Amino acid sequence: MNTASKKLIDTLAETHTLGRQALLELLQDTSAETAQYLFAKARNARHRVYGHDVYMRGLIEFTNFCKNDCYYCGIRRSNAQAQRYRLTPEQILECCDAGYELGFRTYVLQGGEDPYFTDERIATLVRRIKQRHPDCAVTLSIGEKSRESYALYRAAGADRYLLRHETANAAHYAKLHPPELSLENRKRCLRNLKALGYQVGCGFMVGSPYQTVECLAEDLLFTKELNPHMVGIGPFIPQHQTPFADKPAGTLEQTLFLLGVLRLLLPNVLLPATTALGTIHPQGRELGILAGANVVMPNLSPVSVRKKYMLYDNKICTGEEAAECRLCLARRMERIGYQLTVSRGDYLHSSSYSH
Repeated sequence: MNTASKKLIDTLAETHTLGRQALLELLQDTSAETAQYLFAKARNARHRVYGHDVYMRGLIEFTNFCKNDCYYCGIRRSNAQAQRYRLTPEQILECCDAGYELGFRTYVLQGGEDPYFTDERIATLVRRIKQRHPDCAVTLSIGEKSRESYALYRAAGADRYLLRHETANAAHYAKLHPPELSLENRKRCLRNLKALGYQVGCGFMVGSPYQTVECLAEDLLFTKELNPHMVGIGPFIPQHQTPFADKPAGTLEQTLFLLGVLRLLLPNVLLPATTALGTIHPQGRELGILAGANVVMPNLSPVSVRKKYMLYDNKICTGEEAAECRLCLARRMERIGYQLTVSRGDYLHSSSYSH
């Protein structure tokens, strides 16, 4: 292994920080040997804070209508072939009830930016979930809103908010999004969410079109500066009904390497092994956990709509009932020495694992 890379990983593990140039150097050596050394350090950091627990989030994809036209996304506004749907509040609550029986204590309501779901509808939905399941956390992942909107959801009981920044480089951002969307506004949203007291998640695609190592270094520096509670990263996977249909997918190796780096940059962070990771490799989620991740997000959406929420091609688990998926994941985690836990899976501030 490159001794310079080993040194950089050691520094990162000890200080939880690296400058831009050092990050660039590290990201240019993703050899298998370097990666294994990084993952061992990342697992140690993760075990000190979270032990061998893997937190579950129940994902409810409640609408695939979206007013935005992001070039990489299968539910973009101008995809006329998308089969659109919206779940009713009753259907969403049924997903939560079923999830509760299976041990889920966090629900992630994820959808396109759908004008039908007004602030009042979202707030009412959050209140109803919290009344039914007061011991559960509600996470929203519904895009860019005003500070007032975020404040309303927070007052209704929303605990967490996921908003991937996608890329921290403005020129790169402009190549992935139409002109009406800006990195500046995306960052403003994330800062507003933090100021309002949410547990906040940002994140980026790995291997997205036009991405450079410099872009990735900027992503890591922005993430460190924001200091979020969660970071969601996954490989870019093309969707055949988008302008990026013929672009190559991001790689497993690079995504895992970045998971390891993120764990050392932010030892307490909640870090999912995403569905996209499981889509590009049969053991993708297990490998993600072994690279430092500590969260999985099984799907609680009704099976009837899962194939319609196609952000990218070949998404896994679209035909499985939530119970099957939950049991399958539990077995997968046990095989690699980890256990799914029945808990809200909150961000831990302590630097040592204390359960």
